[in-house]
Amino acid sequence: MIRFLSMGAFAMTLLGVSAAMGQQDFSGVEIKATRITEHVHMLEGRGGNLAVSIGEDGVLLIDDQYAPLAERILTAIDKLGGKKPKFILNTHWHGDHTGGNEFFGETGTIIAHTNVRERLATPQELFGRTIAPLPAGALPVITFDESLNIHFNGEELRVMHFPHGHTDGDSVVLFTKSNIIHMGDLMFMGMFPFVDLDHGGDVDGLILNVQRVIDQIQPGIKVIPGHGPLSDYEGLKTYHQMLVDTTDVVRKAIKAGKSAEFIKKMPAPEKWKSWGNGFIKTDRWMETIHRSLTRK
Repeated sequence: MIRFLSMGAFAMTLLGVSAAMGQQDFSGVEIKATRITEHVHMLEGRGGNLAVSIGEDGVLLIDDQYAPLAERILTAIDKLGGKKPKFILNTHWHGDHTGGNEFFGETGTIIAHTNVRERLATPQELFGRTIAPLPAGALPVITFDESLNIHFNGEELRVMHFPHGHTDGDSVVLFTKSNIIHMGDLMFMGMFPFVDLDHGGDVDGLILNVQRVIDQIQPGIKVIPGHGPLSDYEGLKTYHQMLVDTTDVVRKAIKAGKSAEFIKKMPAPEKWKSWGNGFIKTDRWMETIHRSLTRK
């Protein structure tokens, strides 16, 4: 219960809602499914976007949102012709991507980067709150350091770790045959991202990691962001350009001797102003960039 309340507060902070309001109300949340290929779908509810592969080998799920939504996620999978997942991949440790681990871990195998298991297995501090460890049954049982290949439903899935971007345990998942990539929270489409500087995140690292992904994929690919609508190759390039442009503005202000308070109040470049209407407002994004660049 301590963990659920803490991660609920975390999600509400991202959504710009006061943590003092207490638990989130999940009663009206519906799980929306978008078919990308015959076997791969994107699921949206509340929290991080999900991907699900359904085929002759069974079901593989990428991320699992919040615990109260687990039954609804399973119902959505059932409507698509699947059963309870055999494998669950966590793209990173945040609770809007791992909250369903305990439910799905009862019958499925959870996979994640080594740092994800370490953070989920130990108390973490986030936004001034202590997040209790997950129970043993909700922890990843297969971990990796750099990459992992999974052969499932007629294709190879390449799970690749990109260090120090959104957190220190971020992974992306490439469906090599379907030509789809799940970016986890390395990508927030159409909005400024949350970069968890206290848990290994880094703005320059995020820029580098997104460019590394772009260098490994081809036009025509479908891109599932951690948050935001289904995107594509050009969308990922646009997101990367936003990261570069806004970071350059802050970097120049730092070199000009501007204070942290001045930088926090700076407007985003005109092209990217609308991106401040999402989870992270412009002042918080500018503050995050400044903090990331000046702590080195």
